[in-house]
Amino acid sequence: MSPAAETDPRPQRGQITLRSTQIEVAGTPTLLLSGEVHYFRLRRDEWADRLTQARDAGLDTIASYIPWIWHELPNGDLDLTGRTSPERDLPAFIDLCDSLGLRFLARPGPFVMAELKNEGIPDRIHREYPDAKPTGWDGRIAPTEDLDYQHPGFRAEAERWLDAVFEVLAPRQAPDGPVVGVQLDNEVGMLAWVSNTPHLNNAAVRAAGDPAQTLAFHQKLGLWARDDFADYLRHLESFTRDRGIAVPLLINVHGTGGGRGTTFPIGISQLAPAYRGRDGLLAGSDYYLGELTVQNVADLYLCNAILACVNGPDQPASSLEFEIGTGDYGDNLDALSSPESGVHKTLLTLGQGNRLINYYLLTGGRNPVLEGSGNDGIPRIAFTGERHGFAAPIDPEGRPTPAFDALAAVIKEIRSYEPILATGRQLTDDIGFGFVADHYLTEYVHPTATVRREQVDDLERYRGFGARDALGRAIVLGGYHVDAVDLQALADPESAWTAGTTAPEAPRTIVLGSPRTLSAKVQRWLADHVRNGGNLLLTGLLPDRDHDGTPCTILADAFGLSSAGVRVDRRDESGPYWPTVTGSLDADLRVSSAQLLQVPAEVDVLLREVGSGLPCAVQAQLGAGSLIFVGCDFPAAHLDNWHALFARFGVRPRVGIDADRTGLVTVPVTSEYGNLLIAVNVAPYPISASISVDGQQVQPQTTFPARGHALLRF
Repeated sequence: MSPAAETDPRPQRGQITLRSTQIEVAGTPTLLLSGEVHYFRLRRDEWADRLTQARDAGLDTIASYIPWIWHELPNGDLDLTGRTSPERDLPAFIDLCDSLGLRFLARPGPFVMAELKNEGIPDRIHREYPDAKPTGWDGRIAPTEDLDYQHPGFRAEAERWLDAVFEVLAPRQAPDGPVVGVQLDNEVGMLAWVSNTPHLNNAAVRAAGDPAQTLAFHQKLGLWARDDFADYLRHLESFTRDRGIAVPLLINVHGTGGGRGTTFPIGISQLAPAYRGRDGLLAGSDYYLGELTVQNVADLYLCNAILACVNGPDQPASSLEFEIGTGDYGDNLDALSSPESGVHKTLLTLGQGNRLINYYLLTGGRNPVLEGSGNDGIPRIAFTGERHGFAAPIDPEGRPTPAFDALAAVIKEIRSYEPILATGRQLTDDIGFGFVADHYLTEYVHPTATVRREQVDDLERYRGFGARDALGRAIVLGGYHVDAVDLQALADPESAWTAGTTAPEAPRTIVLGSPRTLSAKVQRWLADHVRNGGNLLLTGLLPDRDHDGTPCTILADAFGLSSAGVRVDRRDESGPYWPTVTGSLDADLRVSSAQLLQVPAEVDVLLREVGSGLPCAVQAQLGAGSLIFVGCDFPAAHLDNWHALFARFGVRPRVGIDADRTGLVTVPVTSEYGNLLIAVNVAPYPISASISVDGQQVQPQTTFPARGHALLRF
């Protein structure tokens, strides 16, 4: 090796390959740990300081949005080389990253959000193409800055913009340069979802054949929107490849909100057909969960699992916006997250197989003045005022916060175990967490569609993590380790949803939180799974219709079960009613709802609703397998009873946690380089515990401090 090579600070060069859920750099499995630094929000003479801080914290990659609205001048010309402002010199920023030993991840939009005006789209586009504005319900124009992705004027302008960016990126991409990935647009479909404004400009949607208020129309609309987003992103994929970009392409999946991840699978439902199984593409999560606690730790864990379950065999999981910092996004002390929160989220996410994390936002800055800005009250590029990134680990003035110190410390720990974390897989129990993508086709509800509103309310209450999120918390805080199972892919392997991948193998035991709505194909597959020797733990309501409203009781009929109504909390003219259940699992336990059942005599009744005396939780046999149906929101805190339910299937956690309190969450990772147990205490109190894996002690009795963690080889 030459002396020059020995002192070369640049990151390892080489081909970037996605293989067997890993990211390889020049054939070596590698973790990419990135920080988002917005060059356009920093003076050029500040760039080196912020990048050096990122490198010194142990990061190896820098990501940044490349805002169209910043680089387009009032006359429509583009400046990406700094001829009008040094902060527009994109090549100089990327080259500086390279010289400091940092890779670069490009996020050029055309949409970038990031609190920018028009979500990063120049005003000119809205002025010159007013018909690109989506038309939603009853002809109403979208209240957001959304645009119709299929509009020919928007597409042509976006391609002109991306052409200019790719001229900068192409000669700087791996294997010989620092650019290791390019993101395709950003959070596609998010604006339509959060504003309940489907893109009804399209004649095919308007002519769907069913009145807009019907369930059938909403189902067709959701499926069409998936296809529309996939068509747009595949067009961008093709365009990007045609322009010589050969590095991996990334798609940012949105969906968290309010410190919770229960709606995150909506983004997966919207976007998975655009990337699943496609060579050279990977999806990244967009996580904003705030403080990690017993309330939302299951959200993080199960969202990671669901994101991974729709990938192809080579596609690794990643996170393109991984929340880090103080959590004070409004600069108003509305919230503060502990430094340990980012540490815990990092460790759990890497343990579950994420190979790339982009910490967002790593550095604050200042929004520059935008030439030609209209009379909108603020002459700058964004609507947050001059300062931006108040909550970042490095504040707008360049000062590190406690979150920065915690990040640097955990990255140092991670690097010690990088071979394991870059290649390993999670050890799981013989349980699959059921994911039904169409349960999350809930973005759109016609304002007068009462039946649709009731369906969506039912879906939101019972799907996924279960009523009151009890099912998800019982799994994660109960010490179980699971992969998610894409039930639609299993039930319909030839469907458009499954295209690009092969149907996965199903574990023996499947858990599913289910509303009344469940497709005929999934119901039939679940019944056959049990008949052939599998187990099903079903919580929520007894499915009785398909997504378009067609009656469907295939699953219930297979076990001889039928609904006798639902008892819910109420207070009306007849007085209050508080549903209570009792039986072999627990005595006189209050619940908020109970699915009452008519059952055959041979069914084992586990719980009855006290007021009616009717069963609401049962175990039933079918063929060689078994169903446990829990038709009430059985609380997650009763972990002994959840353990008893799984034990009826012969399932016990491989990781044994003998603890005095609830709140310890683990992820066991195995690889050819060794095994690692990640343990984090998300509780606000110390926990005394011993831990074993497959009966072998890993950690003798010890005290895990509040918000503490440990990395243990086994």
